[in-house]
Order: sequence, then structure tokens, then C-alpha cells
Amino acid sequence: MKVENQVTLEFPSRSANESFARTAAACFAAQLDPTLEEVNDVKTAVSEAVTNAIVHAYPEKLGKVAMKLRIKQDHILEIVVKDWGVGIADVDQARTPLFTTGSEERSGMGFTIMESFMDTLKVRSTPGKGTTVTMARKIARRAGR
Repeated sequence: MKVENQVTLEFPSRSANESFARTAAACFAAQLDPTLEEVNDVKTAVSEAVTNAIVHAYPEKLGKVAMKLRIKQDHILEIVVKDWGVGIADVDQARTPLFTTGSEERSGMGFTIMESFMDTLKVRSTPGKGTTVTMARKIARRAGR
């Protein structure tokens, strides 16, 4: 599918950068003229993906997180969040609701939330090498635009 526009951001795995990533994704998506609900869904999914990278990929040190935003033909917004952290040994288990490798304050709902707000979710991971989360959402064309 043809890419019509794209941007790549890299940032350290600091918790303050989660809100930056969420806002950057919303600003990039704005060129598709999304509804407020669509913007909020994208922001929520990005927040979960970036938080996972910050909390789980680099539990004891700072690392690098990359986020690639693409607009593809047919009004599809694709978001890729990549880290080079500890990776996930069992992706299927990690995608199970309520499963977490984090502390007791973690809900274990990150992948479930991403999946519920986006049209597609793919997770690829290699232990010791990192994780790539790819999400896509078709932004509806609004009447008269």
C-alpha cells in the first residue's frame, strides 16, 4: 500500500516522553481530519504502546524508543513503536488480558486496549533484541470534505 506521508521520531525511554509521543501522533493524524473520538483512540493506543516500551523493554536502564507514523492510501494511519529492549518471550501470553511482567500496579491490559482502539495490531518480539508493535486505523472520510 502506497505511503502518502510519514515521520519517524526517536526518544529516550523516559516516562515524560509518553505524552510527547501521544501528542505527536495526534498532530500527525490531524492531516486526515479525524473526529475527536478517532484522535482520542489513536492517542490512547500510542500511549499504551509507548508506555509498554518504557516500562517493560527497559526496566533497569534508559533505552531508545522509535515511533514511525505513516499515512497510507485510503486514509489509513499506521503507527509503529519499536524498542531494542529485553523483548517478549511469549507474545501470545503477553497479549492475554491481565497478564503483566510489571509490578502489581500494572493492569496487563495494554495490548488489549491497543487492539480495541485500532483496526489492526501486530506484535513482533525477540528476547534480548526488542519489540515492534504495528497498529493501523482507517480514519473515516467526513461528508463534504
